[in-house]
Amino acid sequence: MGHKGMAALNSERPQVNVQYQAAVKNFETGVRAFQKQNYHKAAEIFAKLVDSEARDVAERAHVHLRLCRQRTGRPAPLPKSADDYYTLGVACLNAREFALAVEHLSKADKMKPHQDHIHYALAVSHALGGNLDAALAHLEASFTLRAENRIHARRDDDLQGLAADPRFRRLIYPAGS
Repeated sequence: MGHKGMAALNSERPQVNVQYQAAVKNFETGVRAFQKQNYHKAAEIFAKLVDSEARDVAERAHVHLRLCRQRTGRPAPLPKSADDYYTLGVACLNAREFALAVEHLSKADKMKPHQDHIHYALAVSHALGGNLDAALAHLEASFTLRAENRIHARRDDDLQGLAADPRFRRLIYPAGS
């Protein structure tokens, strides 16, 4: 690639970085407003970020926007798809509402079965909620669908309650690995 080609690449990269950094900064502002229980201001910020090019920021903004709407009494739109139920389930998991997280994630699993990320989130929800047998069953399903999830499980603080269980060790360190 010639000098001009590299210059074109270099001029594009900082712009993307600046946009991403601005989205992250705005998200952090929204989180601070949320933590101060200024849900209306936080909702305004998150609503603008939902369509952001920064996909991870947009997904987190969507979850926070839903929480803001719940807290302000404005009804959140009802979940319609497996992805909606998954997002709501993860929000409940993050809010430490484990039974509700399991309920939403189970609906996502019924609508769109055999999704490793849904099984993994169900495993975490069950583990933190104290249902170790269900947690292990969902972990096994998650690993069967995507073996790389073992790596995440080994480092996941939310699964530390399972660490002493020999079934958990056999799942995350199968024979031959």
